[in-house]
Amino acid sequence: MVPAAFIALPAFPLTPNGKIDRNALPEPDALGGDQQAYVPPQGPVETAIAAVWAEVLGCERIGREDNFFALGGHSLLAISVIERLRRQGWTLEVRALFLEPTLAGLAATIAGEDDALAADNSAAIAAALATTIPEDCTAITPAMLPLVDLTPAQIARIAADVPGGDANIQDIYPLSPLQEGILFHHLLAGRGDPYLLRSLVAFDTRARLDAYAAALQAVVARHDILRTAIAWEGLDEPVQVVHRAARVPVEDVMLEDGVPQDGGSDVAARLSARFDPAHTRIDVRQAPLIRLFVTPDPVNGRWLALQLFHHLIMDHSTIEGLQREIAAQLRGHGQLLDTPVPFRNFVAQARLGLPAAQHDAYFTDLLADVEEPTAPFGLEDVMGDGTGVTEAHLAIPSELALALRAQARRLGVTPASVCHLAFAQVLARLSGREDVVFGTVLFGRMQGGEGIAQTLGLFINTLPVRIRLGEEAVLDAVRGAHGQLARLLRHEHASLVRAQRCSGVAAPAPLFTALLNYRHFAADQAAPDQIRDGQAPAAPTDGSDPWAGITFLEGQERTNYPFALSVNDMVDGFSLSAQVREHDPARVCAYMHRALALLVEALAHAPDAAVVDLDPVPQDERHRLVQDWNRTARAYPRARGVHQLFAEQSPSSPSSRPAPHTSPSIPHIPTSNWPSSSPIPKPRC
Repeated sequence: MVPAAFIALPAFPLTPNGKIDRNALPEPDALGGDQQAYVPPQGPVETAIAAVWAEVLGCERIGREDNFFALGGHSLLAISVIERLRRQGWTLEVRALFLEPTLAGLAATIAGEDDALAADNSAAIAAALATTIPEDCTAITPAMLPLVDLTPAQIARIAADVPGGDANIQDIYPLSPLQEGILFHHLLAGRGDPYLLRSLVAFDTRARLDAYAAALQAVVARHDILRTAIAWEGLDEPVQVVHRAARVPVEDVMLEDGVPQDGGSDVAARLSARFDPAHTRIDVRQAPLIRLFVTPDPVNGRWLALQLFHHLIMDHSTIEGLQREIAAQLRGHGQLLDTPVPFRNFVAQARLGLPAAQHDAYFTDLLADVEEPTAPFGLEDVMGDGTGVTEAHLAIPSELALALRAQARRLGVTPASVCHLAFAQVLARLSGREDVVFGTVLFGRMQGGEGIAQTLGLFINTLPVRIRLGEEAVLDAVRGAHGQLARLLRHEHASLVRAQRCSGVAAPAPLFTALLNYRHFAADQAAPDQIRDGQAPAAPTDGSDPWAGITFLEGQERTNYPFALSVNDMVDGFSLSAQVREHDPARVCAYMHRALALLVEALAHAPDAAVVDLDPVPQDERHRLVQDWNRTARAYPRARGVHQLFAEQSPSSPSSRPAPHTSPSIPHIPTSNWPSSSPIPKPRC
């Protein structure tokens, strides 16, 4: 594995414990020995883009031939680039940066972006966003709801379920594509909820717990999505109803001493067991879709709070944003937070942005000849409630993590592209197919406007990726995966139901049953597999620690898919989290680890090798299959013939008849009549 760049240091930076401080190591500003001669930006567009890249990527100098991803860029940084360029008046879509990652190539696309955006109904979006329900309104009319068609009777029915009626309704609009799917599975589950998120937090005092609850309430008051309920009864389609005011229910739970029926003697375990999403539901018709259950833990001298959040209102990025805002509130800096962007802006973009015909054309071209689902381990049920799923985690060794980033930068692609190809290899082996389709979780914020990165809500979406593992070279396969992901960004708001209808897979069979979630974690954010034995988010550098006395004990995410793998990109490394039904998830992590290692090795030393020849089966499993489980050799006395061995064995069971055999047959001759050197009797013809 060859690094993409080298940096000479007079000495390694060390931590107080004497170990190498990885966070203090400088980032390479280019591709080391592979970089081309510096060519300065030309013209105002390239100059503006270069200045933004330098700011976002932390590079001193950007040339017109430099590649955004080779310099360390990724999807989150891409959004920052686009937001900054839009503030300067340059119109650009994020997908353009993935398709044209060089400075000169990206600048050349700007001229054509205006027409593309105009064709995407931007005028209709602007008109819809300009119409809202007046603040002092006590009688909502259909004209106030540009994103949904409702009759006065339907509006009245919705208002009847809202505390305060019309006066407490801030907005009503449709669900996003993924919200529709999550609501379906919520209603399908008879017991429990596969999309109820749970986290357990410990506080050193009740006063600190109450301060945390107050901070959470302040954040809820700021964001429309956190004050949202879902309505569907008596309506043509489900809608989300934003309340002007909604209080987070905080319920004191008293757990009896001893060993109750809901768990052991440990208070934390008993609290988690009582509100396990496997058998717990919340009423999504009542805002907010957040619950807080608190109880004392006198043995450990602390208070516990179990939080339930419904996936209908938040995703991973929203959880991160929620923590940042709670921290600001705890520090008394809530008034310094930016004015939030309404979630309705995203819904408007998703509903009115790209015409449905363009979605259909893309997915038909991609999937029309796919007639069977890709189902690893034969797992085909995507209607599960999350029960029966086990989870495993694996940290990617630092050497492989560094090599993965280096090879991705060298090729000018994202590590996510390499991971998607590796996941396809895993699925190919576990499903017996070389042409695989799986779901990828898209960030969902690529088409949004200014402030979209800080907006809270459920933005992610799941859409299909198709990868054919034939004789294509590894290098071409990685670039092909990157190109497909870049093209998919334009359709990130499409409905999965629409995409499946464009395939040749007949309903009700699913198009795929495996899910890949590549997600970025901020430097101060712990991935789920890192929440072990309690920890708090990193304290801010200004010395004020809002998390003092607060410890996050556990978190749980679930899905209806029977086979899901998350790749956690944590800036300084990677980890894997697998959730699999009926099979060992650790085995899936091991497959993915080997697939990544083989891809990185091939990219470095054999980029023209056929990707299908890279076998992700780990060495220990291969040895178990080929050697341990195939030990059929037996000691054989070579000095005697088979007929002699038969003659010796026959007297031990004289009443047993020989095994039946099809004609021609061997006549029965008592072995006592066989001479010791007699040949085997010949069959009759």
